Amino acid sequence: MKKLRSLLLSWEALLVVLLLICVVIGSGLSPYFLSGFNFYALTTNAMEIAIMALPMTLIIIVGEIDLSVASVLGLASVVLGVIWKSGHPLWLAIGAVLLIGALAGLINGVLVTRLGLPSLVVTIGSLALFRGLAYVVLGDQAVSGFPASFTTLGFGTIPGTEIPWSGVVFVVLLLIFAVVLHMSRLGRQLYAMGNNKEAARFAGINVRQIKLVLFLLSGLLSALAGVILTSRLSSARPDNGVGLELNVVTVVLLGGVNIFGGRGSLTGVVLALLILAVIQNILGLVNISGDIQSLVIGLLLILSVLGPNIARRIQVALARRHLATGRS
Repeated sequence: MKKLRSLLLSWEALLVVLLLICVVIGSGLSPYFLSGFNFYALTTNAMEIAIMALPMTLIIIVGEIDLSVASVLGLASVVLGVIWKSGHPLWLAIGAVLLIGALAGLINGVLVTRLGLPSLVVTIGSLALFRGLAYVVLGDQAVSGFPASFTTLGFGTIPGTEIPWSGVVFVVLLLIFAVVLHMSRLGRQLYAMGNNKEAARFAGINVRQIKLVLFLLSGLLSALAGVILTSRLSSARPDNGVGLELNVVTVVLLGGVNIFGGRGSLTGVVLALLILAVIQNILGLVNISGDIQSLVIGLLLILSVLGPNIARRIQVALARRHLATGRS
């Protein structure tokens, strides 16, 4: 009974309720909301954010943050377009882009773990650096005309379904991250690092090495998201993904991951991703402007910081009240 009560009062349970409310509102506002094509559009548009949110979840759990993810995505998109336009095969361009993404993440990781710089400051700087490099490489131009075999990755679907191939990529990555975070020794180490970095170090956990790998992984998957976005838009531009770092952070924090580290789950992050995707989809269906959508994301970000903390305080208060009642 205690476990059931705790589950019903959890932040994840509240997210499920919020998601159901959003679905009901969406189906009431637009007759197209529950259509198969709209499901395809909703999921496809969210995949780049979803992929970048996976390593971001781990990074925030250990008490750090990476605000450069969208800029790495943009740089990856530009480099992919330039290499392909120069006559090289796409597989070579994709491989080079993934290496560049890993290198970008490695730079962030080295500055944070080896030089001891705050990840917030480092990644704000690299956010500007990588986006600036994208503009230096391509200017204000764009590369388009990619072959159909490549664009299928971005907006193609599994034959006979409305499930995008990019969604398959996300699900595979999600399963890997879920096993690592919730079912492995490394996952327990990540939570330990977020709760108390010094205690984790004294316990024999290689804090610096693990953080370095997490930043490298963040850069790698941001580059992968850049490949998928380029494929979906069939266009490589230096402004691809501008502002998506806000969406990624919103999803992770709204999912219940503590901004100070040590707490959170991928279940909550996936639910928050669905909520954000549904809200954006509803706003698009009713022709709400992009400025209002940005306002909504900002409000969700504030809620994502306040909500889980308020929910935990309520849980603690109820637990103390139950304990006091039991004693009396």
